[in-house]
Order: sequence, then structure tokens, then C-alpha cells
Amino acid sequence: MSTQEKETSNSLYRQWQILSRLSTGKWMGTRELQEILQREGIDISLRTIQRDLNQISQRFPIENNGTVPQGWRWRSDAPLQSLPHMTSSQAVTFMMVEEHLKHLLPPSLIEEMTPWFDLARRSLSTQNNVRQWINRVRIVPAIQPLIPPVVDKSAQQAIYEGLLQDKQLECVYHPRTTASEEKTYILNPLALVQKGAVIYLICTRHDKTDIQTFALHRFKSAEVLNSRALHPVNFDIDAYIESGALGFRVDYSKPTENIELKLTMSEADAHYFEETRLSKDQQIIQLDNGLYQVISNVPFTSQLVWWLRSFGKKLVQIEPAEVSDAVHQVNE
Repeated sequence: MSTQEKETSNSLYRQWQILSRLSTGKWMGTRELQEILQREGIDISLRTIQRDLNQISQRFPIENNGTVPQGWRWRSDAPLQSLPHMTSSQAVTFMMVEEHLKHLLPPSLIEEMTPWFDLARRSLSTQNNVRQWINRVRIVPAIQPLIPPVVDKSAQQAIYEGLLQDKQLECVYHPRTTASEEKTYILNPLALVQKGAVIYLICTRHDKTDIQTFALHRFKSAEVLNSRALHPVNFDIDAYIESGALGFRVDYSKPTENIELKLTMSEADAHYFEETRLSKDQQIIQLDNGLYQVISNVPFTSQLVWWLRSFGKKLVQIEPAEVSDAVHQVNE
């Protein structure tokens, strides 16, 4: 390869990297582009970036905001076909993300993703067999479906951005009981978890170390602070969920504890637990009286109590006694 060909190849690669970093809605400055490219191992001056952008704008639908320093972005009418073609599998994935995960994504990311969602719809409009997949796949909740509560959009955006940027939040929150007054907290956001129709913020308060759960729809306002969020040592969201913390405690004066649950039932009902296990260590044994017993270590939560209640008389016996008492107390 000649020197000129090599320089042309390097210029094409550099300009392609610049194009791929620009978004539709957000202005990106030359300094930010330089930092991004340097992280990719491309050493480039601000002057060269500016020259590249001016050249690119003659062929591609990008625009600058006319300020000093200049910010650049794709024009709002720029077709995403200017970038690589979206495959059918990618289009299906984008459509399912929009349908099922949009409530868990920060509004700023959703805004950036909108052109991709639009491209996915356009791609599927020309592929009848793939489009049918979207029309034939649904997610149905295992519990009574509920209409999601109304969430304050500005509070939601601030909370999501605080979590995204790892910053503290100053929030006004209305507790569950209607008689309670609104309270102002400084929170350290740790995670978001959607449970059924409700989204919860997992966090710590500025003046406490214990992990707490706040329902997103009860936030009246929220503001992102400049201070960095403080994280508990060794916090793990998956371990936190597996502990049963989101199953809600039966007795709020005590922490959630694991129990060895024993459920006695008929052989036909025991087959249900062969298909969907309660836990990885679950056992199913046959008793002398012809009945079967399902044994599993699970967190003792109110969610477990209500779930067991749904079996009604199919459960001949429930152990330990504290779980049985809680189930029968609910039934009374």
C-alpha cells in the first residue's frame, strides 16, 4: 500500500469513528470527540477533528450549533440508513426492548434510542415473516395484572440520571400511608428493580447505612446533586434480590430469614414443582401415605405467604408452623 493510500485509509477510519459517535439529539463538542477517540487509541488534534467534521458535513446530514466551541450532531431528518443496515434479528430485539424495558431506561437514553426504534419499525415493515414474530409473542404476568401507578416524569428522569451518573439525589417522598407527611431525603441510588407494575429505587439514605426500598411513584420531586453517591461495601443487587428483600418481610421488626419449607401434596400437584422449582436445592420425596413432599430453602416473606394461599386445599400440610400459621391467618 502506498503512502497516499495509507493516509486515505487512516482518514476514512478516523472519519467513520467520528460519525459513529454523533447522536441525533445531543450536541457533541470537538473536545469530547477527541477524548473518545483517544480512548480508542486514535491520537488526533482538535484542528483535524474540526476539518474532518466540515468535510463530512458536505456529504452526510450532520449539523453544528454555530457556537464556540462548536457542537455537532446528526440532523433530526437524517435517515439512520446512513449507518450500517439493521438486521431482522436486531430489529426484533429493539422492538422488544422498547415494549418491555422502556420503563427501566433513563429518559435521556430513550431519547437517544428513538431513531433506532424507528429504524427497527421501518426494517420490520418490509419483512412480513419477521414482523409476525412481534405480533405473536407476549409476556403475561403470573399474578393479577395491575395498571402501573402514575410516576412523576421529572422526578423519574432525575432519579434515573442520578443512578446513571452515580450522584446523590435530594428527593421529596410521600410514604405509603395517606396520613403521613411528605419527607425530604438525601439518597444514594444503588439500583432499580421492577416488581409487577411497580418500579422500586434501591438506595441508602445519606444519614444511614442500611439499604432501603422506595416506590418510584411516591416521589413528588427529585434533583441530582453534584456529590458522588456513597455505596455500601460489597453491595450486590442480585444477592440483595435473592435474599428475599423485595418479597417484603412478614414481620418488619425482624430481618428476612431463610426457612426450610416443606409442602405436602398429591403426586399430581407435585409435578408442578418438577417443572418450576422453588429453589436450586429443592427436593421432592414420596411419603409412606402416598403423598409427596416438596422441600426447599426459601426466604420467609409476605409474598411467599400469599403465593402459598393461592394453592388452597391442594397443600395438605405446610411446615414450619410459623409459615402455616401465617397462611391460615391470611385465610381467616
